[in-house]
Amino acid sequence: MTEATPATTSASPTARQVWTRSRGLLLALTLLLIAGVVIASVRSGNQHGRLDPRSYDSSGSHAVAELLKDHGVDTRVVTTTDAAAEATGPDTTLLVISPDLLTPKQQTTLHKATQKSGGRTVLVAPGPVSADRLAPGVTASAPGFESALQPACSLPEATRAGDADTGGTRYTVTAEQATSCYPEDGEPTLVHLPAGDGETVVLGGPGILYNDLLDDRGNASLALQLLGSRPHLVWYLPSLGDESATDGGDRSFFDLLPSGWLWGTLQLTLAAALAALWRARRLGPLVPERLPVAIRASEAVEGRARLYRKANARDRAATALRTAALTRLAPLIGVPPSHAHSPEEMLPALSAQLPDGARDLHSLLFGPPPGDDAALIALADQLDALEREVRTS
Repeated sequence: MTEATPATTSASPTARQVWTRSRGLLLALTLLLIAGVVIASVRSGNQHGRLDPRSYDSSGSHAVAELLKDHGVDTRVVTTTDAAAEATGPDTTLLVISPDLLTPKQQTTLHKATQKSGGRTVLVAPGPVSADRLAPGVTASAPGFESALQPACSLPEATRAGDADTGGTRYTVTAEQATSCYPEDGEPTLVHLPAGDGETVVLGGPGILYNDLLDDRGNASLALQLLGSRPHLVWYLPSLGDESATDGGDRSFFDLLPSGWLWGTLQLTLAAALAALWRARRLGPLVPERLPVAIRASEAVEGRARLYRKANARDRAATALRTAALTRLAPLIGVPPSHAHSPEEMLPALSAQLPDGARDLHSLLFGPPPGDDAALIALADQLDALEREVRTS
């Protein structure tokens, strides 16, 4: 006759259970990754060649370059600060795309070169980072909301062009002899000011340079006059390959993060805090309810044991074992059930009932929680042995 092997239950989750629990999260992460790749691909395709005179995209500037070529202006593209500084001269217009991408050292180098060049420098949408260095006396104040604006100034280029898409960034002007044009809410979006031997033009937005906007309003006329006053045009597109961009001084990690990431992190932190408060909020006391189906005692014990093990709640498990043992032992030794958990009542009665009364019953029944799983198992075995001994005595 073969002994029946008792069924064993493992508290460790199986591979199928792990997959069932985590597949929703993995699916969400996969969809998020795919969406990120698709959005990045779409955006990179739309922004390819932005304000590049060699680009035919809607945001490119090939049409402006061709228009200048027809009027005898030679256009040359440079991607480094040194090349842009060396190309400046009295017969040259330097067009700087995205001046905010330049480091403080690059901006200072470029400003020194243009101050002595005798030519014209056109800055496209400089922000607070670059306007003060490249155009002293002009400060970026706020972003604009209108793109098409009226000249409202005496600058010949602006009066001849008329309405144009210069909106983007508004400026506060404190420089003397500066001419402010195309105002929005009282602040100009185009500023012309003398700069040493030459002149500097601050353009609030790149709208007049886009291929798809060049034939709107007076954009073509204004672009041709601003960029075609000299026979040579140097089109400066800042790039990451510029060696001078790596020497921008000591900057911390947070200085390298765009401002949008900082605001996004703050919003995510606030959302996480609100979610934690929402999940932790108690809606009221727990209400017992009758289960819709009968559950076997072994299943309830197993489920409770799994919860204790998952939470490493050895103290609660030990308390449950000792409480159940005391409740069963009290009637056997003549102690009222209401005093079953009182050491003053239980310990003397147990010592009188057991032949070996010198054992440490207080540590067994009312002692500290076990320190590990092995001690918890030993506690359960000792409680079972104590209960059997009391029953047989």
